Amino acid sequence: MNSKKAIVVGAGIVGLATARALAIKGYSVEVFDRSLQVTGASVRNFGMIWPIGQPAGKMYDRAIRSRDIWKEACVAAGIWHEQAGSLHLAYAEDEMRVLAELHELFSAQGRDVQLCSKDFITAHYDAVNSHQLIGGLLSREELIVDPREAIAKLPSYLADKHQVIFHWGTAVTAISESSVFAGNKEHEADLIFICSGADFETLFPGVYAKLPLTKCKLQMMRFVAQPGNWRMGPALCGGLSLIHYNSFKAAPSLKKLEQRYRESMKPYIDHGIHVMVAQNGLGELTIGDSHEYGPNPGPFDQQAINTMILEYLRTFSRFKNDSLLEAWNGVYPKVTNGEPHIVLSPQDNVYILNGLGGAGMTLSFGLAEEVVETLPVG
Repeated sequence: MNSKKAIVVGAGIVGLATARALAIKGYSVEVFDRSLQVTGASVRNFGMIWPIGQPAGKMYDRAIRSRDIWKEACVAAGIWHEQAGSLHLAYAEDEMRVLAELHELFSAQGRDVQLCSKDFITAHYDAVNSHQLIGGLLSREELIVDPREAIAKLPSYLADKHQVIFHWGTAVTAISESSVFAGNKEHEADLIFICSGADFETLFPGVYAKLPLTKCKLQMMRFVAQPGNWRMGPALCGGLSLIHYNSFKAAPSLKKLEQRYRESMKPYIDHGIHVMVAQNGLGELTIGDSHEYGPNPGPFDQQAINTMILEYLRTFSRFKNDSLLEAWNGVYPKVTNGEPHIVLSPQDNVYILNGLGGAGMTLSFGLAEEVVETLPVG
């Protein structure tokens, strides 16, 4: 029987990762979510666990640890997953120069990467558009899940393996140092973790207002399952992705490439568009995305943005069937001061984990372990 109790508010990936870490630490854990099932940013993403986007050191190590936890949980929970890797493609000499620099840097760091010629890519990956292709950087470290399946199955896994109790459709309305008020009841706990993404502003509006946080809305799409069980292999990324991830900033030539993009592809830069595609276990292709920042991003998708995404996608990829299955948007909190996340304690025994931006799937399991490791043993 666990001697101490912890409550987690929010059943997205940050909340699930925190519940797991607390249970392993020795706490009895209960999770509250206002929805009957998760519908937020945790199910509205690529499902990419993406070590290549994290800089060397603590962040990369956290991503690798998170990936390994994902693999363990997926096997135990019967969740489809594939360590498909990633392939960043170059169609201009300045893009290839950046990829060559990254290959040298990443190889020195011990990452599993390969600089590929056009001939190698066209021989192995028929999802790549070979027209004007120069080469690419292949990484074998990235893991793909379908976030809708994964986030739906993880609660049952946590309940079975770690006896985590879930309260669905139960909104938390107030929090004190030792109590959570939800469903017209008071629930006492030794520790309380707020992992509710942008929603935590409703519980601690004063704290939220003072934090360097904004919201980011992204637009995404999905193509139908590909015929004949065709698989595309690694997730594919166009050149614009090179200016999106922190790990790529180490390339000496990146600033010059970014300046070219700003001059020649201004509409894409203005909408924060960088285009990637990944395939789930059903054979469907997830495509995106854009980035609209602000305290109140609009609820409606802009067709012009989706059109730009699809037009750029066609410059580096080709599929057996590119029929659109669905489109959506997601919103997540984003730290504006350059930090990778927010971890703070607004009251004794109350912690807030927030602001992982678009890296929640990549970093949450590792971050939660690190944070919980500093707590007293349950």
